[in-house]
Amino acid sequence: MFKLVRRSLSTCRIREPPSHSSRIAPTPLVFVSASKWDPRALRMPVHASFFLDKGFTCIEVDISPPEPSSPQVSADLMNYFEAELQGTMRLSMIPFPPVFFARHAASLIVQTYISSNPASGIVLLSPPASNAEVSQALLPTPLEEFNFEPHFPIAVVSEPAEMERLRAKNRLARSPGVETIVASDLDGHDAFNCIERWFDTLGI
Repeated sequence: MFKLVRRSLSTCRIREPPSHSSRIAPTPLVFVSASKWDPRALRMPVHASFFLDKGFTCIEVDISPPEPSSPQVSADLMNYFEAELQGTMRLSMIPFPPVFFARHAASLIVQTYISSNPASGIVLLSPPASNAEVSQALLPTPLEEFNFEPHFPIAVVSEPAEMERLRAKNRLARSPGVETIVASDLDGHDAFNCIERWFDTLGI
């Protein structure tokens, strides 16, 4: 069962767990992408389907970028994405702060959002090692590195070779309070099982 919410050109698909689920998890999961900005970020519905079967309400948000004529300053772009995500979260009327999932460049959207909005946690799959390493096609001007304190559950998930680079260069992956999860297949059950076990330790 799901309902579709539209805000501007962005979409929000709210999927509720099946009635036969052994439990209904109170914490919703929000899967954030911006497929017209970074198509790689769209590969999240697979994870949503896995967690849906585990009793989680899963919200898939795909944010459309601003019109090409809009000022292309990276900070303004992130502010736009944040405002779109804020509006979508209000329309979804979820009762508790969610856990946000994001992949690749969409990780920047989630990090911008949680810098000033509530969250129960974030899961970043293959995030950029730093903002400076993001392609100029996505960030046309330099974007300051994030400096929020990781005072809530954060997991960084990537494949083995990439995790070595993230542990060397990524601020969150180097933080002692952040969970780093190595998975052989980010789209399959390996990553899902690792994240599910992490959720279990957190009581989510």
